[in-house]
Amino acid sequence: MSFTPLVEPATELTVDEVRRYSRHLIIPDVGMSGQKRLKNAKVLVIGAGGLGSPALLYLAAAGVGTIGIAEFDEVDESNLQRQIIHGQSDIGRPKAESARDSINEANPYVNVVVHNERLDNDNVLGIFEGYDLIVDGTDNFATRYMVNDAAYFLKIPYVWGSIYRFDGQASVFWPHATDENGESVDAPCYRCLYPEPPPPGMVPSCAEGGVLGVLCASIGSIQVNEAIKLLTGIGDPLVGKLMIYDALEMEYRKLKVRKDPNCALCGEHPTVTGLIDYESFCGAISNEAADAAAGSTISVTQLAQMLKEREEGTRDFVLVDVREPNEYEINKIPGSVLIPKGEFLNGSALEKLPQDKQIVMHCKSGVRSAETLAVVKGAGYADAVHVGGGVVAWVNQVDPSQPTY
Repeated sequence: MSFTPLVEPATELTVDEVRRYSRHLIIPDVGMSGQKRLKNAKVLVIGAGGLGSPALLYLAAAGVGTIGIAEFDEVDESNLQRQIIHGQSDIGRPKAESARDSINEANPYVNVVVHNERLDNDNVLGIFEGYDLIVDGTDNFATRYMVNDAAYFLKIPYVWGSIYRFDGQASVFWPHATDENGESVDAPCYRCLYPEPPPPGMVPSCAEGGVLGVLCASIGSIQVNEAIKLLTGIGDPLVGKLMIYDALEMEYRKLKVRKDPNCALCGEHPTVTGLIDYESFCGAISNEAADAAAGSTISVTQLAQMLKEREEGTRDFVLVDVREPNEYEINKIPGSVLIPKGEFLNGSALEKLPQDKQIVMHCKSGVRSAETLAVVKGAGYADAVHVGGGVVAWVNQVDPSQPTY
């Protein structure tokens, strides 16, 4: 099904633009009219990371006239394995500025608007307003729900993508869509596909589980492909469809996604009529983990002192690393033993814990260790604690000689 083009064509293309976009112009479906629409389009990309990098570069190369970048983070060396819009010399720079410079180098005819700030309830509607399309490259559920809701309230189509390890997904959420005849289309939003976020701690982020770098290009290019189709009114976009990609099996599947009449946002009796508290809605950790961590969280400097006392023989405890074996190979806190989180969830880890020593737990950042702390406390280890900030804080504050990831 084709849809009404999102934008009207620009008045003209310059001679230089005709030369640059000639391979588009000779495609009958795009042609001069389609390229003029791209020139007149305003697209906001959220995030200049794994998905945002290829999306921004291909939107610029395609000739999208105005590209917004909403990104507040800085370039880190661990980003460079997949975030191809940044380079070695950009480490430490704001990602939005680094991405802007790369776009300007790729296509000087593109107007780049930098939003070097974190999206939140106070600014998201103001930032989105005026854009024709949102391309989402975020990697957390709270922001995805906020983006979906804000796009719905402003009636802006939302091109979504998600990546993890070897798997990717993409779709277009646009409940206000109209077809090429101007008729309304019964299209879903993100909440129709995922009415509720997963339980806290159940779905690891890319920072915890990793992602194959080239997968970003696969899904990011699909997002741009959908953006071009929507902007120009060609082809059959992924409205009401979910594209699933398995890079290991080199397999694509496409599933139908139907509008949910009971959807809290776009359903017949909506209960979400404005922006909500998305952090609370999604939750960083479960209530059980939050309760367990309350009053049972120590800092890395406290841990360093405890390890010193253990060495001196004045204190005894077991330091448990609940990350995965491949993470443990990258860096570790000296004197820790590895028991992955999964073994706590299935109960097998409890057999390995001594009854007569305090249990101290840590992970990469403190989320997984809080979840396992709840399990351990539930098993009767009342004095167990976990390390806030995990290995990341340890490397930053205690042992900077170790690598980060």
